[in-house]
Amino acid sequence: MESASMFAGSLPGLILMDLGQTMVVVCLCFDMVRALSVPRSHRRYVASTIFRTLAVPSILVMGVSVLAKAIQWSWMDVTMGVFVMVMIIFRLHHDKDEDNWWKGKGKKLARWARKQLAPPPALAPVSSAA
Repeated sequence: MESASMFAGSLPGLILMDLGQTMVVVCLCFDMVRALSVPRSHRRYVASTIFRTLAVPSILVMGVSVLAKAIQWSWMDVTMGVFVMVMIIFRLHHDKDEDNWWKGKGKKLARWARKQLAPPPALAPVSSAA
């Protein structure tokens, strides 16, 4: 845990954390745009797509940030990080009927993965009995 805390305080760690926090802010901004846009508009479609794309990485970044702050015994930062993480999770699961690029992609991606991971068809030898 000490080495993780030391990395979080180093220059590369701080740069990674800043890039991650920037991604979280962008995710939340697009969630606000989505909330304020007219339903079934192109603006809402784009905002919803970007929010859904950045939500899971943002949750992971906030989890790492909360863990780093817990190692440093900064409980106010842990509380705020958990609040942001829970807010993103709630917003991600709250509006399931939104139209976005990811809607329906789960089944298509699963079908593609099954087709890619399936063993190739075995060809039976041809018998020359006439």
